[in-house]
Amino acid sequence: MKIRYALPALAAAAALVLTGCVNNAETEGGGSNDAPEAAASIQPDDAAVALLPADVKDSGVLTIGTDAEYPPNEYKDADGNPTGWGVELAEAVSAKLGLEPEWEILGFDSIIPRIQEGALNMGSSSFTDTVERQKSVDFVNFLNAGSQWAGQIGSDVDPDNACGLTIAVQATTVQDTDELPAKNQACIDAGEPEIEVLRFDGQPEVTQAVVDGRADAFSADSPVTGDAVTQLSDQLELVGDLFDAAPYGFATQQDSDMTKAVQAALQSLMDDGTYLDILTRAGIESGALDTATINAGQN
Repeated sequence: MKIRYALPALAAAAALVLTGCVNNAETEGGGSNDAPEAAASIQPDDAAVALLPADVKDSGVLTIGTDAEYPPNEYKDADGNPTGWGVELAEAVSAKLGLEPEWEILGFDSIIPRIQEGALNMGSSSFTDTVERQKSVDFVNFLNAGSQWAGQIGSDVDPDNACGLTIAVQATTVQDTDELPAKNQACIDAGEPEIEVLRFDGQPEVTQAVVDGRADAFSADSPVTGDAVTQLSDQLELVGDLFDAAPYGFATQQDSDMTKAVQAALQSLMDDGTYLDILTRAGIESGALDTATINAGQN
């Protein structure tokens, strides 16, 4: 479905109740939503606007795809609208481009194909910038992140020795497509029991699988895992160290003027302090970048 908003305010997330229903504002949320929407006061950057494709500039709209099932980065508020610090940052980019954000909520693995076919101008869904994904789209990088596991408090789970364990992940994330297949293959090669992977469409369901004991642990991007542990500090804890550090990026069509325009808009946000303010309110400023790079992922 396509949902259009005129720079909506980001609502504060409600109390954590992991139900896995359509409205996941009541399941998890990050700190960025406690402050007024940053994009409302942002003025367009003329240099960034000048780089826009003519048809996008004339439309006055930036179409953005997101999965909205990955709190606190992107999730749904009480009205089913996309929210989270990743949404706020994308809307700030849109404001710098002088455009109104138009969100399309869809499955994670559908976003890149829709960018390729020109149905979306940008993807904002916690994309890890990988060499494999760079074959399909460009990435304008905005955060250094990594993978992090969480398990029940007192768990003896070791991410480096997970053979025979049941691990939950959100389907089609880098943890599902890259990390766990490699770990499982190592188990097979060593003659050890295989890892059972439980796949879910949304992160709240992934977290719940560990809370209720269906999975020994889950693996997710570090901001997501950190938020889940903070919200459920009496039930979950981090296990192992952060690993496979890599940049997040906004996805755009390869070698396009849109890539250049988004890069310029993001750099303008970095230069005027808006970018760091958004990340600081979300508690993830340690992953901040100084420069808006393109396709910096190396793995």
